[in-house]
Amino acid sequence: MLRIHNTLTRGKEEFVPLEAGKVRMYVCGMTVYDFCHIGHARVLVVFDMVQRWLRASGYRLTYVRNITDIDDKIIARARVTGETIGVLTQRFIDAMHEDERALGVAPPDHEPRATEYVGQMLDMIERLEGNGYAYRADDGDVNFAVREFARYGRLSGKTLDDLRSGERVAVTEAKHDPLDFVLWKSAKEGEPDEARWASSFGAGRPGWHIECSAMSNALLGDTLDIHGGGADLQFPHHENEIAQSEGALFHGQAGQFVHYWMHNGFVRIDDEKMSKSLGNFFTIREVLREFDPEVVRLFILRAHYRSPLNYSDAHLEDARHALLRLYTALSDDFVPGKGVAGGIGLCTCSGREDACTGTCDDPAKGAPGAGFAKRFRDAMDDDFNTPVALAVLFELATEVNRSRDRSLESALRALAGLLGLLGKRPAEARRSGLRGSAAAVGEGPGDAEIEAAIAARSAAKKARNWGEADRIRDELAAHNIVLEDGADGTTWRRG
Repeated sequence: MLRIHNTLTRGKEEFVPLEAGKVRMYVCGMTVYDFCHIGHARVLVVFDMVQRWLRASGYRLTYVRNITDIDDKIIARARVTGETIGVLTQRFIDAMHEDERALGVAPPDHEPRATEYVGQMLDMIERLEGNGYAYRADDGDVNFAVREFARYGRLSGKTLDDLRSGERVAVTEAKHDPLDFVLWKSAKEGEPDEARWASSFGAGRPGWHIECSAMSNALLGDTLDIHGGGADLQFPHHENEIAQSEGALFHGQAGQFVHYWMHNGFVRIDDEKMSKSLGNFFTIREVLREFDPEVVRLFILRAHYRSPLNYSDAHLEDARHALLRLYTALSDDFVPGKGVAGGIGLCTCSGREDACTGTCDDPAKGAPGAGFAKRFRDAMDDDFNTPVALAVLFELATEVNRSRDRSLESALRALAGLLGLLGKRPAEARRSGLRGSAAAVGEGPGDAEIEAAIAARSAAKKARNWGEADRIRDELAAHNIVLEDGADGTTWRRG
């Protein structure tokens, strides 16, 4: 039985969806004014892992991840670049999609853009005003009156007074309370026409928080099973979402916006939170120049999603070697996508909705890999404990290397595939060394040159010219090419 750590209750709970067999999940996506960084990569990979496991467990999942394509930072960046807001945001949306495809992140079922749901946002703001939670301020903005919502602070676990003294909040003289937040921003002089919409409140644009409440409601309904995002969104963004959604949808009646809140931990660099304001962030594209995307994915999944993730080249290099160890256990004739998790007692769900096949029952006793599959599933059902699940994979790889049992190899392929790993042909993975796009392959010998050198070395060995054979091996080693002699000849890989 799947158990999830619920930020709202601060403990693990048995996962019981609103509707048997179906899950509604919403995750806060990107504000598209720049390239995605490694912190964004963690959100993308973590909730891709979650959606993969939910589908593999037999749930019919509807997964929504939004795009914020109107925002102060977007307007400011468009001014700097001289682009329209539409051109700027589309450029970075395209770049985000390229990054997520590289990382093996499956697209969500729905990817709404904020600008497409302004009408729904205005409807929600009008309901909030009618229910007594919103007011029109002297500066033309429409604000949410936080003290009118009695349950405010449940997610952060703080009282209103604690929040006022300790958290970052925008303060203006027009607000009735410093904690009040903007629902509708009145149009400012000099802002482009594409950043304003007509409304009963006057020309303007939506605040950030109302976007997610409106989009999640439009696509998933009044109550969600799971809402996810980075830990930095817990307050104020997610706290404000609760207040808006419940104030608009459940005024005077019982109701709950989200049943299970999930937050992934921060990425840290030199024990300091990574952030653009500190200038200590790396874009996904910069990292992928040095490391294969699967290495980055493994690096992220080696830490529990709620734990801090310490970024460094040394940790990524360690993940690269670890992933190569898994690939070493696979035969060269392995074709990605051929592993079948259903054969070891797990569902496999490819695609959307009811595309799940296989069985979700316990693996049959004595089936190849059954014990490993059960331990893997137990780990994943324990709040998506990927570090333990990966440990099972490495134990299984050791057993595959020992026994060369092809059925166990199939089990390794299938289980790793549930985490989005081992998707390459093993020989290609070993030969590439799982290095990034800027790897020094072009500076050293190419594949054809390496094969020719190996043939020349083989000829030298047959002629008992050991000095020449050693020279060729050493020359290849200088380019980080590792040769492995076996009964079937010599194979090679990039170290």
